[in-house]
Amino acid sequence: MLAQFYAPIVGGEERMVESLAVGLRERGHEVAVATLRQPGQAAQEERRGVRIHRLAGMTQRLPFLFSEGGRRFAPPAPDPETVCGLRRVLAAERPDVVHGHNWLAHAYVPLRRGRAAAFVTSLHDYSLVCANKRLVRGREPCSGPGPAKCVACAAGQYGVLTGPPVALLTRAGCHAQRRAVDRFLPVSEEVAARCGLAEMGVPFEVVPNFLLDGPDAADPDDPALAGLPDGEFVLYVGDLTHDKGVATLLEAHTALADRPPLVLIGRTVDPELSRPRPGVTVLGPVAHPTVLAAWERCTVAVVPSITPETFGLVALEAMAAGRPVVAARAGGLPEVVRDRESGLLVRPGDAAALRAALAAVLGDPLLRGRLARGALERAAAFTAQAVLPRFEEAYERARRTRALALAA
Repeated sequence: MLAQFYAPIVGGEERMVESLAVGLRERGHEVAVATLRQPGQAAQEERRGVRIHRLAGMTQRLPFLFSEGGRRFAPPAPDPETVCGLRRVLAAERPDVVHGHNWLAHAYVPLRRGRAAAFVTSLHDYSLVCANKRLVRGREPCSGPGPAKCVACAAGQYGVLTGPPVALLTRAGCHAQRRAVDRFLPVSEEVAARCGLAEMGVPFEVVPNFLLDGPDAADPDDPALAGLPDGEFVLYVGDLTHDKGVATLLEAHTALADRPPLVLIGRTVDPELSRPRPGVTVLGPVAHPTVLAAWERCTVAVVPSITPETFGLVALEAMAAGRPVVAARAGGLPEVVRDRESGLLVRPGDAAALRAALAAVLGDPLLRGRLARGALERAAAFTAQAVLPRFEEAYERARRTRALALAA
């Protein structure tokens, strides 16, 4: 596995990579992870039977490039120092499959030539074609990449000195990956479409995110659990940003009659969204087992994203806890949440529609019960048992592709 971040660093993509690595290990595969070494981390470690190699990088030595010192990202191009470190890892591990998960996959492209290992890349976001990875311009959805607007957008995201090179390298890196990757694995049809995989003519298949069985139990002494309201409450989990629809959610919640408490769990990116409000509890980021415990206690989950979500892992977690989901009809969310079956879908950014959907679920126990049962049934399609064999099959197809290419 190639992933710029790995446990104990947490996040949706990081949880997914760890679940895949551990899940494959439990199915009898030998699994190693190459990741970027963050400050204070050991160069090598083993977690849950998975060997972890942490690599240095030239860009890692420039902390002023990153907004978070403990999350120094990979660039959208091969970092020479990281490439050298990865070469040593490959010599030690001798993999049959190299599975990239984000921009760290670029470090493998210069090492690709002549190697027998199949090269697959999961697309958890839109980073193949988008420098900010989210297809967002400002606070609005982006219609798609374009040279001039991508440079301007990246300058706004990363700064006028860093942004334009990032945008240009993203564009060049897309072409390099098209030539090097044996099989792309987007997490949703939405990601495949917006990244233009069919138009590129590259081999791909959708393999969705999944939930690993047996999550760690929440710490009963975690103060975040004590901060959850007694009785009914609405739960949102994610960054507190406008593009995640938090402003729309706050407006909808304010307009609810006899509204239950609203709990927000996640990083504060826009301080305006986390200021004190009546009936709203902001818990900030919490441990993942605590998030799962919060899903089990809430009445209804809400995923109000304005911009095109690539998948909707938080929606899946809520559904696996047997909770109905009110979500925006945005990006890959409709591929996870089935309208009127496991939740209700509304138009993105429409506070009135969101309020009406929340009111319908909160006010109708029969509807809530039916959607909760449908949520559990739908979540069964995204278990490790259902999805891990699809990864194994994709690996075998990629290995056959690579063998044919070497034989040609």
